[in-house]
Amino acid sequence: MGINLQDWIHEADLVSMQKAMSSGECTSEALVLAYIERIHRYNPLINAILEINPDALEIARNLDLERNTTGSRGPLHGIPILLKDNIDTHDRLHTSAGSIALAESFAPEDAFVAAKIRAAGAVLLGKANMTEWSNFMSNRMPAGYSSRGGYVLNPYGPGKLFVSGSSSGSAAAVAASLTAAAIGTETAGSIIGPASQHFLVGIKPTVGLASRSGIIPISISQDTPGPISKTVTDAAILLGAIVGIDENDKATWTNPHRTFHDYTTYLDRDFLRKTRIGIPRHYYRSLDEERLSIMESAINVLREQGATVIDLVDLHLEQHPWNNDVICYEFKTGLNRYLSKLNSDMPVHSLQDLIAYNQKHAASALKFGQDNLIRSEQNALNEITYQLKRQEYNHPAVTQGIDYVLDQHGLDALMLPGDIDGMYIAARLGYPLITVPAGYSAKGTIDADGDSTQGPFGVVFSGRAFSEPTLISIAYSFEQATLFRLQPEMG
Repeated sequence: MGINLQDWIHEADLVSMQKAMSSGECTSEALVLAYIERIHRYNPLINAILEINPDALEIARNLDLERNTTGSRGPLHGIPILLKDNIDTHDRLHTSAGSIALAESFAPEDAFVAAKIRAAGAVLLGKANMTEWSNFMSNRMPAGYSSRGGYVLNPYGPGKLFVSGSSSGSAAAVAASLTAAAIGTETAGSIIGPASQHFLVGIKPTVGLASRSGIIPISISQDTPGPISKTVTDAAILLGAIVGIDENDKATWTNPHRTFHDYTTYLDRDFLRKTRIGIPRHYYRSLDEERLSIMESAINVLREQGATVIDLVDLHLEQHPWNNDVICYEFKTGLNRYLSKLNSDMPVHSLQDLIAYNQKHAASALKFGQDNLIRSEQNALNEITYQLKRQEYNHPAVTQGIDYVLDQHGLDALMLPGDIDGMYIAARLGYPLITVPAGYSAKGTIDADGDSTQGPFGVVFSGRAFSEPTLISIAYSFEQATLFRLQPEMG
């Protein structure tokens, strides 16, 4: 073969990999083997991957044979993809949400998105480490920590730079080229935050675009899976593979584009010149000087590319905080449903069981406590009071949020900094977000939690429900005008 795979996979994209396999320069088996070798070499430095699929090489061989006999299934045929550890797979991979309580748990069937990825011909390479229970276990738990896997570290500065969000292992693995791409999940910032902090593209789809069936839940109203990759093109390919209608997830029935699966048609290099983009300055206020400079440069890029920029738009939502009662109710209800279906030999089958298990194994399970688990178990809402609280919680976002400001100013999207603060509004409504690399903060500061703000930083584009085509077009146009991504220095 003419390709030195260990060098090539550092920054190779999905399109290049597919071309190499189609031309015979590479096979899926060789590609998977190269990633496994790289995982063994570099994963100990960043702790991004919990386990490798023991069947990955056999799956790849079978896909190579299929390609040679009946042809390729499409752009993901033979491509190694990593899944976050809260996504069920019915194979020899565990699904634990990072908890030692579920360290030996095998899912009874594939999650809907895992089945879609398999059907597209991808190789499920393994499971990514994550913040335990998607960071809904304890208010003291740092991003990237799990009792099963320990700390995820950012390959751009292991142990120094923030990893952000619960899909931190998925992002760190993609950034370090331990996988071609990954699927993460988000409730509020858990795809977008890690992607931004690792110089990656992340898409948090509209709730209902991709099914949550078989994903360990936090919030039925906010959870969604989505792609994490090195380019907007790769993210568009992955998004197209996981969308679909699922009879077991009613949210997917609301998708107005039910038969659409190819988001690569929206990769328009010149799209920015057709757009009006708003700048919600409230969410720029907490940025240090260097990251604010990155955002100002990004605004200049928009203008240079022909976009109409409406500076200083106001979402009127700063006085309406996160409602823990609603999320705790949804977490307790959803987790009890998930745990009740686990195999009988598992030690926990309810949230109450999980709390008791953690207390019994406190030395290993409760490094940072479990106050959110306890708060959720004690939640006293019933279905009626929950619905009233949820309506109260969402009303300001519906009446004064994203749709309101887009309509008020005739905007296509908003541009936010790639930290968590500005993502909660979209999360409350289940609206989409996409992040793209925007610059590197060489100095940064240390925030109140002791996290460094230096390192990779992205911009985030936010739009109304099911506006993924527009957001992908904007992100691709911005990406192609800047090409800010740099790979970490890992060899």
